Amino acid sequence: MNASQIRVLLVDDNAIFRETLRKHFEAYPNIELVGEAEDGDTAVVRAGELQPTVVVMDISMARMDGITATRLIRTQNPRIVVVGLTVDVKDYHVYAMKKAGAFEVLKKDAVLADLYSTLQRAVASVQPVVILDETPSPTQAPRDQEHAVELNPAEPAVDQSRGDLIQDNS
Repeated sequence: MNASQIRVLLVDDNAIFRETLRKHFEAYPNIELVGEAEDGDTAVVRAGELQPTVVVMDISMARMDGITATRLIRTQNPRIVVVGLTVDVKDYHVYAMKKAGAFEVLKKDAVLADLYSTLQRAVASVQPVVILDETPSPTQAPRDQEHAVELNPAEPAVDQSRGDLIQDNS
């Protein structure tokens, strides 16, 4: 495992949704799906055994809900980050999940668009990692070009904070 590898434990009682996320993770070479669980009880045990970097956790499940499982995982393994998932974003669910230790709660119907960047931010919040940029789509301008400033070599460069002329020693 290299420094930028994100080990994920996926916890959701819906097998079809887990399959969808499993396929989504395959597109990212720095994400390793280390295990799955269908309920909170199993998630707590597997988190201890597998030591993932991140647990992607559904809030509403049988046997043990995601809020309780998150609290237990974060208490037993403070370096494991939890990202919550929910069908219906209710303020009290989001509040309870974050109070239990979740980094963020994502709505399931929009999870594919936000999950990768959320996982990176979540991991970076607890341990130093290299954050890889997603490849921009053809309609999205690369960030470096979007914020680039053209300099006219005929004009002297000035440090705007102090008003000093910047010397060119070339």
